[in-house]
Amino acid sequence: MQKKICLLGGFGVGKTSLISRYVHSMFSEKYLTTVGVKIDKKSVRVNETDVDLVIWDIYGQDDFQKVRMSYLRGASGYFLVADGTRRQTLDTALSLHDAAQDTVPNVPFTLIVNKLDLAAQWEIREDLLDVLRQKGWRVLKTSAKTGDDVDQAFTGLAGAMLET
Repeated sequence: MQKKICLLGGFGVGKTSLISRYVHSMFSEKYLTTVGVKIDKKSVRVNETDVDLVIWDIYGQDDFQKVRMSYLRGASGYFLVADGTRRQTLDTALSLHDAAQDTVPNVPFTLIVNKLDLAAQWEIREDLLDVLRQKGWRVLKTSAKTGDDVDQAFTGLAGAMLET
């Protein structure tokens, strides 16, 4: 079974680093801008089912470049990624969620607030995340650098995709 997952978020939130940590168990301090889409694969076993995850790393959205929602076609689920140290990246993620819902409604998604290793510098407050959780959103805090909850994020979303 094959399932497509897309990572959506602002510029520099750690989408590529999350994928590198999950797929290759690696983290690099070097920043590489994603141009277009980079696709990785990882085979996992979720709830007694073998699943090939096809992971689409979509370039970051910023004031000058909007994400093309056509990249989401065929996705079984997606991550919204925000950088905990930059509040505006949560706004970008929320905006991308609204656009994604038009393209792939009713697929599971998870909000990842990344850079947990820099928690002392976070601008995204817990009460903002609680409001989203009360709406039924799955919200996780991760660190691509340390690996905290990265595997949990991917296996959790894969499990939710298998249930739909």
